[in-house]
Amino acid sequence: MASRQEEKQRRREERLAQERQADAASARTRRLQMVGGAILVVAVAVVAVVLVAAGGGGSSDSGPSSRVGTSSASIPAAGPNAKADKLPAAAKAAGCVAKKFPVEGRTHVTTSVTYKTNPPTSGNHNPTPAADGVYVPGTTPAKEHFVHSLEHGRIELQYRPGTPKRTIDQFETLFNEKFNGTPGYHMLLFENNTKMPYAVAATAWTQMLGCPRMNNRVFDAVRAFRARYTDKGPEFIP
Repeated sequence: MASRQEEKQRRREERLAQERQADAASARTRRLQMVGGAILVVAVAVVAVVLVAAGGGGSSDSGPSSRVGTSSASIPAAGPNAKADKLPAAAKAAGCVAKKFPVEGRTHVTTSVTYKTNPPTSGNHNPTPAADGVYVPGTTPAKEHFVHSLEHGRIELQYRPGTPKRTIDQFETLFNEKFNGTPGYHMLLFENNTKMPYAVAATAWTQMLGCPRMNNRVFDAVRAFRARYTDKGPEFIP
């Protein structure tokens, strides 16, 4: 009888020991899961901070960053032709041409697009528009990005590579002029990257002002173009 009682006690102790081992293993697993979860949260937070510092995941496709205008180079004051209804006269006086073109499309694509006008004035484009502002020479956004900006009613003033710095500074002064109460309102200034046949050009959605040569009357032609076509794209984006 004593032997059976001892055997029963031994088995009970073994069972209890196994249960304690199982409880300890379960506790270790829960601790590891909690630590792993905490590490994952920290990792996600770090990635989020990095993305914000880099400008955000959604905007990374927009390419180069623009800046506000800073130049104060002198340019001629606005003349009588610097008005929306005077664009034909302003273009003629400056030796420029003002043209309207058919819409080439409005589909969002992520591939390169061949446009029928140079510089482009409409067509399929990248989902991310180029931001308003001044772009340093050599940092012009891809054409598929700035065509999207035209769809939003932006005016884009662009100059041929190799343009003298003083002329670029003067364009920046023109960019800085208040329009609709705001300097640089819904406008982009950049170096052309499509090998356009003009010294300077201004574009809007389906519209172009092309100037083979730079002269002081070009400023009023651009002012008239800006007054006529700003916010006239098929989509208004503030």
